[in-house]
Amino acid sequence: MRELLYFCEPNFGTMYSIRSGSRLIELSSPQVMGILNVTPDSFSVHCSSCSEEDVQSAVIGLLEAGADIIDVGGYSTRPGAAEVSEEEEWDRVSTALRVIRKTRKDTVVSLDTFRSGIAERAIAEYGVDIINDVSGGQWDAEMFDVVSCAHVPYILTHTRWITPSQALAPAGDDVVSEVLHFLEERLDRLHRMGVADVIVDPGFGLGKSVEESYTLLREMEVFRTLHCPVLAGLSRKSMLFKPLGIGPMEALNATTAANMLALSHGADILRVHDVREAREAMRIYELTYPERHPA
Repeated sequence: MRELLYFCEPNFGTMYSIRSGSRLIELSSPQVMGILNVTPDSFSVHCSSCSEEDVQSAVIGLLEAGADIIDVGGYSTRPGAAEVSEEEEWDRVSTALRVIRKTRKDTVVSLDTFRSGIAERAIAEYGVDIINDVSGGQWDAEMFDVVSCAHVPYILTHTRWITPSQALAPAGDDVVSEVLHFLEERLDRLHRMGVADVIVDPGFGLGKSVEESYTLLREMEVFRTLHCPVLAGLSRKSMLFKPLGIGPMEALNATTAANMLALSHGADILRVHDVREAREAMRIYELTYPERHPA
């Protein structure tokens, strides 16, 4: 199956849009998703208590730097991160969502959660536009029902982690075929449940080796054959800093290089900590390939 897909046109230049309630979100050109993780180990909110003032400052910074979407998360899935109760996760994300809606009501907001209860409540109380589920619906059986009933776009992510504590499922022989098969099967299920707007994410680093993550990056065009927008979440990940012998705080240059490769290989959305740098990389990409995203 994988060999046949290489003969398919990867449909660069497809003008995607996604609908969330009455809002139409245009993806006719690549979008920058700014990360707002309200967790103690976050790159995006440098605080231990994540006060409203800290969150507001971070939100304004993301928007002024050019974020098209703000992705709010309250449960870190970084290796070694502590488990978080549902109540604590809600306390964290509700603070951020409340601040965003007070700061700029029309901001497109994505919620990074694998819990259906958190997703349902955030949609109802704060009008969250997109649900970003790192588990691809594997950790909470009710998640697909929630996004189906709420008619919100869903980011479908591949991971080999079979629990939030990062127990690993067996790896396949071919990571591209493995990820593609997973996304196809789950995408079909979502469509049959009436979820029309799905963004796919191959899940860089989520239970994959460094080598496998680079294989996915090199062959990202394959995922465009699913006829959905493709998200690349590469920002400051270990696949970038480990080979360079540095830490995540020093990985901005590597992130920018990886983001440019992702755009060249078909990414529609970049999920990043550093919005201004991603926006600049995106502008250079658009100048290089104007035919892919005509004005």
